[in-house]
Amino acid sequence: MPKSPDRLGKHIRERKEQHMRNGGTPWTLAVPTGGDILRQERLTRNLHDTLNRADGLVVGFHDADEPTEPGHKGAGVGEVALWAAGTAAVARPASQVLITLIKEWCAKERHRKVVVTVGDDSIEITGRPDAAQERMVRDFQDRIAGEDGPEPDDGAA
Repeated sequence: MPKSPDRLGKHIRERKEQHMRNGGTPWTLAVPTGGDILRQERLTRNLHDTLNRADGLVVGFHDADEPTEPGHKGAGVGEVALWAAGTAAVARPASQVLITLIKEWCAKERHRKVVVTVGDDSIEITGRPDAAQERMVRDFQDRIAGEDGPEPDDGAA
């Protein structure tokens, strides 16, 4: 029998809390849309559905009273953001999995982008990154590598 939405939400919150107790830092994912609240909600829900299908990731919506970005007191009226965390069963670090899925999601439609925040560090990811953005993403992954496992193996060249 499928889980009810209330039980499913409780399960996701428990997984987030367990991950945080184990020393992990959940990622905050925000889809900027230039103030178009309805588009932001639609795109954020679509990103949630995409990430939720991936093995080894736990994804949920931030509570309205939780900050969505460093320095914010809480989510503003109509602001929608996600949190995501990896589970121990992931073979690759969660940062690689999440960033790859976010890039693929952004590439599906022109002008999609996601602001990823981990602790006090953040980066904007687009679907068609140039070489400079790719370097920034690799630098971001290197900085947060301790948050979710071993560093990515980019030195194979």
